Amino acid sequence: MPYTQKDFSKLIGMPGFSETLLKNHFTLYQGYVTNTNKVMEILGQMLKEEKVGTPEYAELKRRLGWEFNGMRLHELYFENLGGKEGIDKAGKLTKKIAEDFGSYTAWEKDFKAVGSMRGIGWAAMYQDNISNKLINFWINEHDAGHPAGCTLILIMDVFEHAFMIDYGLKRADYISAFFQNINWRIVSERLR
Repeated sequence: MPYTQKDFSKLIGMPGFSETLLKNHFTLYQGYVTNTNKVMEILGQMLKEEKVGTPEYAELKRRLGWEFNGMRLHELYFENLGGKEGIDKAGKLTKKIAEDFGSYTAWEKDFKAVGSMRGIGWAAMYQDNISNKLINFWINEHDAGHPAGCTLILIMDVFEHAFMIDYGLKRADYISAFFQNINWRIVSERLR
Protein backbone atom coordinates (compact mmCIF):
# COMPACT_ATOMS: atom_id res chain seq x y z
CA MET A 1 0.00 0.00 0.00
CA PRO A 2 1.62 3.28 -1.05
CA TYR A 3 1.91 6.24 1.29
CA THR A 4 -0.46 9.11 0.67
CA GLN A 5 0.16 12.79 1.21
CA LYS A 6 -1.60 14.18 4.27
CA ASP A 7 -3.59 17.39 3.94
CA PHE A 8 -2.18 20.21 6.04
CA SER A 9 -4.04 23.02 4.25
CA LYS A 10 -5.70 23.95 7.56
CA LEU A 11 -2.38 25.66 8.39
CA ILE A 12 -2.92 28.26 5.64
CA GLY A 13 -3.65 31.56 7.35
CA MET A 14 -1.46 30.71 10.35
CA PRO A 15 0.19 33.90 11.65
CA GLY A 16 3.80 34.35 10.57
CA PHE A 17 3.61 31.88 7.66
CA SER A 18 2.55 33.16 4.23
CA GLU A 19 0.34 31.09 1.97
CA THR A 20 3.17 31.00 -0.59
CA LEU A 21 5.63 29.64 1.96
CA LEU A 22 3.23 26.96 3.18
CA LYS A 23 2.14 25.87 -0.30
CA ASN A 24 5.78 25.59 -1.41
CA HIS A 25 6.55 23.58 1.72
CA PHE A 26 3.57 21.29 1.12
CA THR A 27 4.80 20.70 -2.45
CA LEU A 28 8.25 19.80 -1.16
CA TYR A 29 6.64 17.37 1.30
CA GLN A 30 4.57 15.86 -1.53
CA GLY A 31 7.84 15.15 -3.34
CA TYR A 32 9.09 13.12 -0.37
CA VAL A 33 5.87 11.09 -0.34
CA THR A 34 6.10 10.48 -4.09
CA ASN A 35 9.78 9.54 -3.96
CA THR A 36 9.28 7.25 -0.95
CA ASN A 37 6.68 5.33 -2.93
CA LYS A 38 8.87 5.23 -6.06
CA VAL A 39 11.93 3.98 -4.20
CA MET A 40 9.91 1.35 -2.33
CA GLU A 41 8.31 0.17 -5.57
CA ILE A 42 11.68 -0.16 -7.32
CA LEU A 43 13.21 -1.94 -4.31
CA GLY A 44 10.27 -4.35 -4.24
CA GLN A 45 10.75 -5.12 -7.93
CA MET A 46 14.50 -5.61 -7.46
CA LEU A 47 13.80 -8.03 -4.61
CA LYS A 48 11.44 -10.05 -6.85
CA GLU A 49 14.08 -10.10 -9.58
CA GLU A 50 16.76 -11.13 -7.07
CA LYS A 51 18.87 -8.04 -7.72
CA VAL A 52 19.50 -7.36 -4.04
CA GLY A 53 23.26 -7.84 -4.22
CA THR A 54 23.75 -4.97 -6.62
CA PRO A 55 25.20 -1.50 -6.06
CA GLU A 56 21.94 -0.05 -7.40
CA TYR A 57 19.93 -1.84 -4.72
CA ALA A 58 22.32 -0.70 -2.00
CA GLU A 59 22.15 2.93 -3.12
CA LEU A 60 18.35 2.85 -3.29
CA LYS A 61 18.21 1.38 0.23
CA ARG A 62 20.36 4.30 1.40
CA ARG A 63 18.16 6.76 -0.49
CA LEU A 64 15.04 5.34 1.15
CA GLY A 65 16.17 6.73 4.52
CA TRP A 66 16.39 10.25 3.06
CA GLU A 67 13.02 10.14 1.29
CA PHE A 68 11.10 8.32 4.05
CA ASN A 69 12.46 10.50 6.86
CA GLY A 70 11.88 13.61 4.74
CA MET A 71 8.25 12.53 4.43
CA ARG A 72 7.77 11.58 8.06
CA LEU A 73 9.65 14.56 9.58
CA HIS A 74 7.55 16.98 7.52
CA GLU A 75 4.37 15.25 8.69
CA LEU A 76 5.46 15.56 12.32
CA TYR A 77 6.49 19.19 11.74
CA PHE A 78 3.18 20.20 10.17
CA GLU A 79 1.25 18.26 12.83
CA ASN A 80 2.97 20.18 15.64
CA LEU A 81 1.95 23.51 14.08
CA GLY A 82 -1.38 25.33 14.06
CA GLY A 83 -1.78 25.80 17.79
CA LYS A 84 -3.50 28.86 19.09
CA GLU A 85 -2.85 28.39 22.80
CA GLY A 86 0.35 28.40 24.80
CA ILE A 87 1.69 25.40 26.62
CA ASP A 88 -0.37 24.17 29.58
CA LYS A 89 1.72 25.49 32.47
CA ALA A 90 0.29 22.83 34.79
CA GLY A 91 0.49 20.01 32.26
CA LYS A 92 2.73 16.95 32.24
CA LEU A 93 4.92 18.30 29.40
CA THR A 94 5.69 21.53 31.25
CA LYS A 95 6.50 19.55 34.39
CA LYS A 96 8.77 17.20 32.45
CA ILE A 97 10.54 20.09 30.72
CA ALA A 98 11.14 21.78 34.09
CA GLU A 99 12.39 18.51 35.56
CA ASP A 100 14.90 17.95 32.75
CA PHE A 101 15.95 21.54 31.96
CA GLY A 102 15.35 23.36 35.24
CA SER A 103 12.53 25.47 33.77
CA TYR A 104 10.46 25.97 30.64
CA THR A 105 12.44 29.17 30.00
CA ALA A 106 15.75 27.28 30.07
CA TRP A 107 14.37 24.63 27.69
CA GLU A 108 13.02 27.26 25.27
CA LYS A 109 16.37 29.09 25.29
CA ASP A 110 18.18 25.82 24.52
CA PHE A 111 15.72 24.76 21.79
CA LYS A 112 15.89 28.16 20.09
CA ALA A 113 19.70 28.06 20.30
CA VAL A 114 19.68 24.68 18.55
CA GLY A 115 17.38 26.04 15.84
CA SER A 116 19.59 29.11 15.41
CA MET A 117 22.78 27.13 14.76
CA ARG A 118 24.40 27.68 11.39
CA GLY A 119 23.54 25.09 8.79
CA ILE A 120 20.51 23.31 7.48
CA GLY A 121 18.54 20.65 9.26
CA TRP A 122 16.07 20.22 12.07
CA ALA A 123 15.82 21.27 15.71
CA ALA A 124 14.19 18.46 17.63
CA MET A 125 13.20 17.62 21.17
CA TYR A 126 13.37 13.89 21.76
CA GLN A 127 12.50 11.78 24.76
CA ASP A 128 14.98 9.03 25.58
CA ASN A 129 12.86 5.90 25.84
CA ILE A 130 15.18 4.39 28.47
CA SER A 131 15.78 7.30 30.84
CA ASN A 132 12.64 9.27 29.81
CA LYS A 133 14.84 12.39 29.73
CA LEU A 134 13.99 15.15 27.25
CA ILE A 135 16.93 16.23 25.08
CA ASN A 136 17.16 18.86 22.32
CA PHE A 137 19.09 17.68 19.27
CA TRP A 138 20.33 19.14 16.00
CA ILE A 139 19.53 16.82 13.10
CA ASN A 140 21.73 17.68 10.14
CA GLU A 141 20.10 15.52 7.49
CA HIS A 142 16.81 13.62 7.30
CA ASP A 143 18.53 10.26 7.40
CA ALA A 144 21.35 10.87 9.88
CA GLY A 145 21.73 12.15 13.41
CA HIS A 146 18.53 10.82 14.94
CA PRO A 147 19.16 9.47 18.44
CA ALA A 148 18.54 5.72 18.67
CA GLY A 149 15.84 4.64 21.09
CA CYS A 150 14.18 8.04 21.36
CA THR A 151 10.71 9.39 20.60
CA LEU A 152 10.35 12.63 18.69
CA ILE A 153 8.34 15.12 20.76
CA LEU A 154 8.74 18.45 18.90
CA ILE A 155 10.33 19.15 15.51
CA MET A 156 11.20 22.44 13.83
CA ASP A 157 12.33 22.54 10.21
CA VAL A 158 15.29 24.89 9.81
CA PHE A 159 16.15 24.11 6.21
CA GLU A 160 15.96 27.35 4.21
CA HIS A 161 12.76 26.31 2.43
CA ALA A 162 10.94 26.54 5.78
CA PHE A 163 11.53 30.27 6.22
CA MET A 164 13.45 32.14 3.52
CA ILE A 165 10.43 33.15 1.41
CA ASP A 166 8.98 35.01 4.39
CA TYR A 167 12.03 35.85 6.48
CA GLY A 168 15.07 35.85 4.20
CA LEU A 169 18.10 35.35 6.45
CA LYS A 170 16.20 36.29 9.63
CA ARG A 171 15.97 32.78 11.04
CA ALA A 172 15.30 34.12 14.56
CA ASP A 173 12.09 35.77 13.32
CA TYR A 174 10.97 32.47 11.80
CA ILE A 175 11.73 30.67 15.07
CA SER A 176 9.60 33.23 16.93
CA ALA A 177 6.73 32.63 14.49
CA PHE A 178 7.15 28.88 14.89
CA PHE A 179 6.89 29.20 18.68
CA GLN A 180 3.72 31.28 18.36
CA ASN A 181 2.13 28.45 16.37
CA ILE A 182 3.18 25.28 18.22
CA ASN A 183 0.27 22.94 18.76
CA TRP A 184 1.15 22.04 22.35
CA ARG A 185 -1.71 19.54 22.59
CA ILE A 186 -0.16 17.42 19.84
CA VAL A 187 3.32 17.84 21.31
CA SER A 188 2.09 16.81 24.77
CA GLU A 189 0.42 13.70 23.33
CA ARG A 190 3.80 12.53 22.00
CA LEU A 191 5.29 12.51 25.50
CA ARG A 192 5.57 9.01 26.98
